[in-house]
Amino acid sequence: MDTKIKSVKVLPLVKYYMEELGLPRLFNKYVPNTNGAEIPPSQVLCTMIMNIMVASKPLYRVEDWLHDYMDGVTEKHIDSAKYNDDRLGRSLNYLFDADRSSFMAELSANATLVHQLETKEIHNDSTSITFIGAYEGEDPKAAKITYGHNKDHRPDCKQLVFGLNITADGHVPLSFQLYDGNQADVSTHTINWGQLRKLLGKEDFIYIADSKLCSIENLRTIADNGGLFITIIPRNFRVVKAFLESVREGKDVEWQFEYKTPDSRKKGRTQDYRIHAGEHMEDGYRILWIHSRSKETLERKARESRIAKAEQALEKLSSGLNRYHLKTHEQIEKAVKKALKGAGIYLSVTIHEEISIEQVQIGRGKPGPNTRYKDEEKISYRLEWKQNTIEMRKAQRTDGFFPLVDNTTLEPIDVLRTYKDQPYLEKRFSTKKSVLEVAPMFLNTPRRIEAMLFLYFVALMLVSLITQIIIT
Repeated sequence: MDTKIKSVKVLPLVKYYMEELGLPRLFNKYVPNTNGAEIPPSQVLCTMIMNIMVASKPLYRVEDWLHDYMDGVTEKHIDSAKYNDDRLGRSLNYLFDADRSSFMAELSANATLVHQLETKEIHNDSTSITFIGAYEGEDPKAAKITYGHNKDHRPDCKQLVFGLNITADGHVPLSFQLYDGNQADVSTHTINWGQLRKLLGKEDFIYIADSKLCSIENLRTIADNGGLFITIIPRNFRVVKAFLESVREGKDVEWQFEYKTPDSRKKGRTQDYRIHAGEHMEDGYRILWIHSRSKETLERKARESRIAKAEQALEKLSSGLNRYHLKTHEQIEKAVKKALKGAGIYLSVTIHEEISIEQVQIGRGKPGPNTRYKDEEKISYRLEWKQNTIEMRKAQRTDGFFPLVDNTTLEPIDVLRTYKDQPYLEKRFSTKKSVLEVAPMFLNTPRRIEAMLFLYFVALMLVSLITQIIIT
């Protein structure tokens, strides 16, 4: 559960942690007051971080926030009017031009040393920072705000891709990377791993990421340079398809290990797993097949739901046959295909064609004793369907399966345990988007947006460290 820190009472704690990590000194070092400004950029940027953590106001409202909170009673009085949006914007420009990579490396080193963070395992994932509006301006030095695979389910909006690395120990962010909005996740990992290697000063940490890490090039790059990885294999890999097909056809799986862990969502229940070891990828990397009891239940229910919806759609379609746009075999076949979406393999549908003979008047006019008639064929259609029980049984045999691949020396249960920490990254992204309110962002200059996201990363690190103390 994320801890929300949205009260002035926490401001002294925020300032303490900022001092502890040496943030004022780092800002002075990397964003020096070379122009002799009345208020150094370092002081402005530290104030912006405090604002992000306590109130998260747009730049033009930071001045009001300062007026309310820096009143000389709870905090030292300052002239809030001097913290206008122009001064804040200029400070963001200075931060963008600074050596943010070295800044982040030194900050992460401080956090690791002060809080004795364990860096044997690093988890990586990415999310979308969604922008509402045109954002047509570009900066050749800044990440490009553009359309891409939007993880907020807003394909109509432009975005940036925000990649984050956290420790398994306390789930503290150590570094982040900002990418163009159309950057594919699969192409970010070798760059990110190389930067982590430089940041940590070692190669033998375990790099854990989702299935986008699992490309031959990515895995080889890490392994050939002395690195370790754990990831999930996509189902379109040949070795995965072959194994699942053999199980669907009746192959028995030998489950050598069992693992139980408390269910974080349902008190008193456990998450139950079984592990099959023995398979390998072409490069020799170990494959561990995992069976999750809860995943099996979810997949079975999802399939039953898809079949039920498809049968309802077929019932509705059947009642409207032979009228309007459902008069021909081609029209009906197209409608059936649409109705079966996601469940076609589990339902066998037959379109029956029935021919009847009708007498049709020859010529126009009101029928009379001399009216002549001719026989004419009339074609009508009806649907018949039944569940394909054979395919359903085959699918049930692989419910709850997912494959992990690794090159570590960990025991299979420890590989699974390590990988299952990956969802904590989602909690950090949730903190950034909800507690810290990264969006909407009231900026339109790419360089200022990029600099502001650096401040959000720092704030996210502080939240993670403070949360550890609050929870423990």
